[in-house]
Amino acid sequence: MHENRFIESLNAAVEGFIYMMKTERNMRVHFFIGLFIILLGIYLNLSATELMILFVTIAIVLLSEMVNTALELVVDMVKSEFHPIARIVKDVAAGAVLLTAINAVIVGYVLFSKRVPFNMEDGIARLRQSSWHMTFISLILVLAFTIVGKAFFHRGTPLRGGMPSGHAAVAFSVWTIITFMTNNFGVVMLVFLLAFLIARHRIKDSIHTIWEVIVGALLGILVTTLIFQLLR
Repeated sequence: MHENRFIESLNAAVEGFIYMMKTERNMRVHFFIGLFIILLGIYLNLSATELMILFVTIAIVLLSEMVNTALELVVDMVKSEFHPIARIVKDVAAGAVLLTAINAVIVGYVLFSKRVPFNMEDGIARLRQSSWHMTFISLILVLAFTIVGKAFFHRGTPLRGGMPSGHAAVAFSVWTIITFMTNNFGVVMLVFLLAFLIARHRIKDSIHTIWEVIVGALLGILVTTLIFQLLR
């Protein structure tokens, strides 16, 4: 019972995020800018602490945008006609988004100012020498493309079905990463078997159609392969 409630709550949370991605242009803008900044931070070899600061800052901007939209919807539901207090509530919420955006710009300037301009060749060399960086970039991009796919093609509850299958995308992305990182054929085949079983489980439990799983698997493989081919 508790597990079902947890899954339902998680579904509702993801549903809210997907609603924002589908309906709010500013949310999409902030999401893709945040994604680009994170990838740039990885490319410029920011420290773990700096990356954590970057993640938290971007999360705060996205959170404020979601709270702003929620407040606007509540105000519109309660007060269908114009009311000066309703306008003030909306303005204050919008001001909070502006404040977090300004803070994000300041944080970005502090973190990146000492690394820009940078030497492109040195940056690529660092990435090539670090499988951790390429793995992180690959998984972030696979998750990002999965979220975008869910936002535009998803039907029903977001964690139970929809195009593409996120489980298949991540599973086969991990398999592709392992394939590039090791020459041990046994390990590669074992990870492939695990990825295949995950994909099969999604179909067997009628959570995804076979095409959703195939698209998810191809997404994970192609995005990860592209990153490793470009940066190796």
